[in-house]
Amino acid sequence: MKITSVNNELVKETAKLLQKKYRKDLFLLEGVKCIEEAVNFGLEIVHLFVEEGEDLFKDFENKIETTEAVLSKISSTETPPKAVAVAKKIKREWSHLYKKVILLEGIKDAGNLGTILRSACAFNIDAVILYGDTVDLYNPKCVRSTVGNLWKIPVFEMNDLSVFENYERIATLPKSNNTIWLKDYIPQDKVLIMFGSEASGLSEELKNFATQNVTIEMSDKVESLNLSVSAGVIMYKLFAN
Repeated sequence: MKITSVNNELVKETAKLLQKKYRKDLFLLEGVKCIEEAVNFGLEIVHLFVEEGEDLFKDFENKIETTEAVLSKISSTETPPKAVAVAKKIKREWSHLYKKVILLEGIKDAGNLGTILRSACAFNIDAVILYGDTVDLYNPKCVRSTVGNLWKIPVFEMNDLSVFENYERIATLPKSNNTIWLKDYIPQDKVLIMFGSEASGLSEELKNFATQNVTIEMSDKVESLNLSVSAGVIMYKLFAN
């Protein structure tokens, strides 16, 4: 199959997925590596657009050959990739078996969210919770930032945290009289690590929900770390083994 017009109905429907309100069950995968990771994982690919003349995805039966102009219309990047796919979202249910969980509250930057999810996969986190007004998980920038790891870890949007009543609940905060250094903290068997946004930090609600407060020890020459860096440091220290 070949599509060369940017006004093609399928192209226009696919381009809508660049907007959050249209990403109900489907989302975009941009770039060959991201699509290959999705295929290898078993994600259901609904449509696959490949630039004509490129020797890619030979075994994909319903591949759509197309132009750079079409790829540009359905991609969020300044330079369009050689391939763009439409995939189905994975539906998951919460499990009491998730023991190492991180919570992200009010994260606005899609790149930060994607990077944290990638680190969560690397450091054996069981699940990630998105709490409050957080950027869309399927924002194309977030999907790209995970580098093919988005679907490898369960991610849930939650407003009710009652499932964590039996967890140790850790607030990550700046140093104060009621925080302990990360190097001195040993997590319990079931633990929820909570991170707030770079702009606002954790809400008072989640600070009050915490059972322990932890701070990363660092030079006093630096006031704070980037959120994704902080999350990566803490996850590595606590869960990398």
